[in-house]
Amino acid sequence: MKTKNNFKIGSRIARSYSSSLRNILFSAIAITGIQSALKAQPPAKSSEPKVEALPVYTKPNWWFGVAAGANFNFYQGTTQQLNSSLTVPTAFGHGSGMGLYLAPLVEYHKPDSRFGLMFQAGYDNRAGKFDQVLSPCNCPQNLSTDLSYITVEPSLRFAPFRSNLYLFAGPRFAFNYSKQFEYQAGTNPLITDQVKPAEVKADFSSVNQMLLSMQVGAGYDILLSSENRKTQTVLSPFVSFQPYFGQSPRSVETWTVTTLRAGAAIKFGRGHLVEKPAEVQAMVVAPVVKFTVYSPANIPVERRVRETFPIRNYVFFDLGSTEIPNRYVLLTKDQVKDFKEDRLEVFTPKKLSGRSSRQMTVYYNVLNILGDRMQRNPNADVRLTGASMQGKPDGIAMAESVKHYLVSVFGISPTRIKVEGRIKPRLAAEQKGATLELDLLRQGDRRVSIWSESPALMLEYQTGPETPLKPVEIVGVQPAPVDSYIKIKVKGAKKAFTRWSLEVRDEKGIIQNFGPYTEEDASIPGRFILGDRPSGDFKFTMVGQDGVTTRKDTTVHMVLWTPDKDEEGMRFTVIYEFNDSKAIEAYEKYLTDVVAPKIPKGASVIIHGYTDTIGDEDHNQELSLARANDVRKILEKSLANVARTDVKFESYGFGEDQNLSQFENNFPEERFYNRSVVIDVIPHK
Repeated sequence: MKTKNNFKIGSRIARSYSSSLRNILFSAIAITGIQSALKAQPPAKSSEPKVEALPVYTKPNWWFGVAAGANFNFYQGTTQQLNSSLTVPTAFGHGSGMGLYLAPLVEYHKPDSRFGLMFQAGYDNRAGKFDQVLSPCNCPQNLSTDLSYITVEPSLRFAPFRSNLYLFAGPRFAFNYSKQFEYQAGTNPLITDQVKPAEVKADFSSVNQMLLSMQVGAGYDILLSSENRKTQTVLSPFVSFQPYFGQSPRSVETWTVTTLRAGAAIKFGRGHLVEKPAEVQAMVVAPVVKFTVYSPANIPVERRVRETFPIRNYVFFDLGSTEIPNRYVLLTKDQVKDFKEDRLEVFTPKKLSGRSSRQMTVYYNVLNILGDRMQRNPNADVRLTGASMQGKPDGIAMAESVKHYLVSVFGISPTRIKVEGRIKPRLAAEQKGATLELDLLRQGDRRVSIWSESPALMLEYQTGPETPLKPVEIVGVQPAPVDSYIKIKVKGAKKAFTRWSLEVRDEKGIIQNFGPYTEEDASIPGRFILGDRPSGDFKFTMVGQDGVTTRKDTTVHMVLWTPDKDEEGMRFTVIYEFNDSKAIEAYEKYLTDVVAPKIPKGASVIIHGYTDTIGDEDHNQELSLARANDVRKILEKSLANVARTDVKFESYGFGEDQNLSQFENNFPEERFYNRSVVIDVIPHK
């Protein structure tokens, strides 16, 4: 019965120390994450190319050293017959104490590997003092021991993050070295004139000469030396836990020892010299690039623009709802008579989200524009296709919501509207095998598509289920047109650098940073640099990166000015599908047959591509430029077919840059419109 109780108590103790060990491990992991984040920060930029003069050595595979620590020992069970000549009146039970641990060590693990081996063998003290007990005569009894072992501890080393944090576990072979105890019997404090018995110093009998148990722990390597030294030194704080299983000091009675060890190891290893390639050891020659910055003499901040704004033929629905979201403008029957497609500013969304409120007002009126056009064109029919991952019935319910609105508010005959359901739309954003940002992709695929054969409703000369609706023309003020941007050119950058960035310093020494860029051309809105100032002098510094840092400077004077009020440009927008840089067939025909003929002689055409925020930032930068160049090729080819060479083209990719993108990215419709190319047509002055 005592053995069973001891097992339960020991289990609780083991669970308690296991919990403490887990807390220590979690803290170590958190510290590792912070240190890794700090190491991930880029190094300070050098102003001149440098050649590394000091030798560099690999991290050692083999480490030798010594470990020292404190054993916190906890006694459980009972012991009463200390040896053949001494049996105490009352059995001793719980106890605790602290002892020294000291051991040489050897470790083997390859740099940046997860697995390795550890071996320690040395002195292992399990000393402790039992809790005082009372004998039948009400006399106190005290027992302490200097129990010691020579321990051999081989372990498997595991670094889960290939970092300095590691875990270890393995068997423990312990050979008894000392089994001495000190026993002191006391006297009854209520009886005077008693003589206190002499203290007994002796050895336990029936002591197990060899124990086989286990140990598990964690450590963290702190590098104390530089990688420029052949002999490297590491300090490794560690903790380990050795449960009572297999740790019964004696072959009789039920006494067990549980130990929590905390300490540190100092380790030494020798690395191998890293041979540098000949081209690195040779003198580094700064790459030849030409850095120029063009600042327009007059930077217009406003221009009247006649914008042809596309209307994507989609209505997006919130997850779990088949009702039209309230961010769309929904009219009452009484408001229909006052609705005009060219006066949409009267009917603004309740929850207007997007930095370009004018364009989003157009889009969020998509159902009203459709209803108005169907009223004015009684022969125009539409098909509504609802797509939902919840199943075709859910998609049909979404489409029925749109149909109900058109019928009940605009009075459209139900026979002119057909509905259908799908699991996924015909052009789905979520492709087979996709694993990242699926929530955002699926938001874009939960929608109702509008399809019509009527040219009065759809994009000029086009038809089909994915054809956008006929665009709306807006006349207004265009803030910060693209031709007002500062143009930066780094000729030769694609060959010389993996990437480059820009530092802009004003007269007060305040620095603004832009980039990084991978192409040779970049542009920045003048207002980003000048702010509210009418003019200023700035130092532009190009910082190129390709193993070494190259810097080139130039000084630019900038002036902010408002152009004549009668200046008016044109703007067109082409929308792309997710992660695609090839215009859909409908837009390719639109660019060729509609946009190209409207470009006046001698005009400048500035094309700028954008993406949403889904995906890798560098990939989106390349994707946006590919889209801009796709539109440019289509327009150049269209003009060349009619022998036109009088138009100047510029194309830029702005990626997902939140400062430059046309819209925000909170809703799927905003992300769809950010997957676009904007074409600014500026007439010759």
